[in-house]
Amino acid sequence: MGLFDKIRGQFIDVIEWVDSSRETLVWKFPRTDNEIKNGAQLVVRETQAAVFMHEGQVGDVFGPGRVQLSTRNLPILTTLASWKYAFDAPFKCDVYFVNTRQFTDEKWGTPNPIMLRDPEFGPVRLRAFGSYSFRVTDAGAFIRQLAGTDPHFETSEIAGYFRSILVSRFADALARSGVPLLDLAAHYTDLGDTLIAAIQGEFVPYGLEIAKFLIENVSVPEDVEKALDKRASMSVLGNLNQYTQYQTAQAIGDVAKNPGSPGAMAGVIAGANLGGVMAGAMQPAAATPAPTAPAAAPPPSTAWYAAPGGVQSGPLDPGALQRQISAGQITPQTLVWRQGLPGWTPAGQTPELQALFASVPPPLPPPLPPAAP
Repeated sequence: MGLFDKIRGQFIDVIEWVDSSRETLVWKFPRTDNEIKNGAQLVVRETQAAVFMHEGQVGDVFGPGRVQLSTRNLPILTTLASWKYAFDAPFKCDVYFVNTRQFTDEKWGTPNPIMLRDPEFGPVRLRAFGSYSFRVTDAGAFIRQLAGTDPHFETSEIAGYFRSILVSRFADALARSGVPLLDLAAHYTDLGDTLIAAIQGEFVPYGLEIAKFLIENVSVPEDVEKALDKRASMSVLGNLNQYTQYQTAQAIGDVAKNPGSPGAMAGVIAGANLGGVMAGAMQPAAATPAPTAPAAAPPPSTAWYAAPGGVQSGPLDPGALQRQISAGQITPQTLVWRQGLPGWTPAGQTPELQALFASVPPPLPPPLPPAAP
């Protein structure tokens, strides 16, 4: 190697990065002790940004394109390094390439169930998972806040932190939405858009943007899922009596096709009886006849007063009155009174007592005279 080749090897002429990874966010150009030649070519591809740093301080940032480097187009770096104007000698600095493309299919999920109060089912525990995408919008801020001087910074180094933020904000958004459990699937998109709008400001200081937030599934514990399945099955059956009749008819038809099957008809009858019992037990309460009201208590017995022979007696209940009429102590001409009558009235003219007199036998005839000797 000649002298000029050795000298030429001490300088860097082209600075570029071809990304062979899908997870690299920041890559430091391997300068070692070589100096960057004044006039070197900087090649920044689409979805990249080049950040020049001097002694750990962020200097100039270049977007996509080809740039011929000189101290004249590195104003911030020139100030940081205290270079004099028009200094054309080679210089030393660190160059970091930042990947600004959108990183998709990043996963998130709730490590523990979220406890919520559902308007229909009461307290429930929900789990959720999905994906999100993000991109770097400010390469300088991203290096200052997250990457630092890491020469090879990947998405895995910040994935856990991002998931914690997203899950926490998702729980808040879900609780505030008030959407019932059974209607959540129809609001996945709305919840995702609401969450992005709510948390976007938290990522701006890091030079990042959440481009998309997707909710793929919100689930309940297995025992709650089974209960919901049973409830849905009962709703599909509808009228259980009709369903039992239909099932019985189908079973009878199957038995008719296989008459030699022992005990088949007995099984059908037993199943039909059991289905009828279950159907009766599951009918709505409205179908059960309402219990009849207890009969009203009979009114209290009427108290009567009588004046046989001009002497008042009483009060007499209907039984005592009947006995005195039967004994002849009270006749149709005897005066009687009860509450509601305008005054004393002959018993035979009182409608309630006329029937009692009709059941009294007439008086015995006089005895026959003795026969002649």
